[in-house]
Amino acid sequence: MRIILPVLLLCTTICLAQDEEFRDFRNKKDNFVKVSQKDVRADLATFLMAGIDESISKLPLQSVPVKSYGADYMTWANDQLQVTIKTGVFDPAKHKIMLEEKHVVKIDGKPYYGNYGEMPRTTIASITVVIGKDTVAIPSTAYFDLYEPSFSYQDKGGTSRTRNGVFLSKDGRSIYIYLLNTSYKGNEYTWVIQDKKYLRRVVDFDVLK
Repeated sequence: MRIILPVLLLCTTICLAQDEEFRDFRNKKDNFVKVSQKDVRADLATFLMAGIDESISKLPLQSVPVKSYGADYMTWANDQLQVTIKTGVFDPAKHKIMLEEKHVVKIDGKPYYGNYGEMPRTTIASITVVIGKDTVAIPSTAYFDLYEPSFSYQDKGGTSRTRNGVFLSKDGRSIYIYLLNTSYKGNEYTWVIQDKKYLRRVVDFDVLK
């Protein structure tokens, strides 16, 4: 046993290491560190885990309260703003899946975010933003490759809580829609609305690695 056990352990370690060796095609063009607009970057740093190094001395942004949520949606609302995110079920049969060593690395020819390496289960189906009487168009390209959104979690006492939020800039120009999924090493999805128009998205992954 003194000889066999170390050999078995070594084999297990090697097998696990080989199992994790697959290419990561995810790019970082939408990461927080790539945001060059100073006012937007300063606001993002107040709530993003990816921006925690720049959050010192920054005051929290005003947040919009959660109005309602369920297994497949979450809505935030105040007197002037309503934001709703809806999810859907991922159907592999409707997509072209690229595998490496049994790991999913691309969907429809593109890298994706969420549970990278595994087959997605849930999608972001739509994001609806209504400011006053105006509806802000959010293109599907802002979320088509973002999977496994999470609306709530159970704390140790069994109470449902959320880490997500909708935040308002101090000058009133910008709205930040934020989702945090602490599974799969941590993923942050943020959409920026400025002057009632969709500006950009910010996507960070492995923030809890």
